Amino acid sequence: MRTADDDDALAALAWALETGAFALPEGEVLFLNARPGHALPRPGWRCVQPLRPAFEALAAAGFDATPEIAVARCATALLRAPRSREATRAQLAQAVDALAPGGLIAAAAGNSAGGRGLQGDLAALLGEAQGGSKHRCRVAWARKDPTRINAGLLAQWRALGEVRQVVHGGLCFWTRPGLFAWDRVDAASALLAEHLPVGLAGRVADAGAGWGYLSMALLRRCPGIATLDLFEADARALEPARRNLEDALAGRTDVAIRAHWHDVTAGLPGPFDAVVMNPPFHVGRADDPALGRAFIASAAAALAPGGALWLVANRHLPYEAELEARFGTVRRIAERDGFKVIHAKEPRR
Repeated sequence: MRTADDDDALAALAWALETGAFALPEGEVLFLNARPGHALPRPGWRCVQPLRPAFEALAAAGFDATPEIAVARCATALLRAPRSREATRAQLAQAVDALAPGGLIAAAAGNSAGGRGLQGDLAALLGEAQGGSKHRCRVAWARKDPTRINAGLLAQWRALGEVRQVVHGGLCFWTRPGLFAWDRVDAASALLAEHLPVGLAGRVADAGAGWGYLSMALLRRCPGIATLDLFEADARALEPARRNLEDALAGRTDVAIRAHWHDVTAGLPGPFDAVVMNPPFHVGRADDPALGRAFIASAAAALAPGGALWLVANRHLPYEAELEARFGTVRRIAERDGFKVIHAKEPRR
């Protein structure tokens, strides 16, 4: 989903190019965290986008899109910076690694989304950087001079993007910066995990699985599960999720696990006996309950006739009408700390 910050950052990069603040050198252009809009990207650019809806929008517009960097020695690396500063620094390191010596790197971010520190970060990494402001964003750019790179800082920031182990609340798990609740067990998901019935069995789906916390809980609590499918729109989450489930299985061979890079709002390939979810509800910093309603609709359509949905959400989110329209029985199972757990069954056809 696109936010005002996304549009503003694209517009700021386009402004810098159109006004000649910097010029693109001859050669291949790599655009990290790309989205179509504001005359960017341009034909022939290679676009990196790990979020499935944005990746599909780029592909549909005819751009060369990939979920991860698959090129080295490019002449230019552009970055629409993510909101997380750690994730931005990791992507700056990835961009520098992909650049040929003398290549240009340029990045943009909203002033309220890390933009104010962008030029300083780039200067610390490459020795110097220039910058400009437009559309409530900061744009920063620099050239890659191998003799001026801060090699220690580059190594530190490169490591920020790597899969790592974190311990939180007694649980050790694989994760990486930039994912939702990447360094902790989300309180809402923990509440849902407490209330998942041990009798869940058969074909189960985790919709919007992230790094796999709810799937790990399912494997611990529900011995009758035969297949477990994880659906996650952020490709960066798939590797930590796979590692977490390998650890949770601990050699068991009675459960088939599949992880899918997939946009749940586009539907789910059921049928499933149960779906669990802690659906996203933010676009940028704003609430967007339409996301959760789309997750509910996809789950209802993918459930077998006797299937059930287990959902957790912030208490204020208005999901009940959608649930009652899609299911014959809807019950609120628990409430705590501003969250609600809902069990819905008898999907309507």
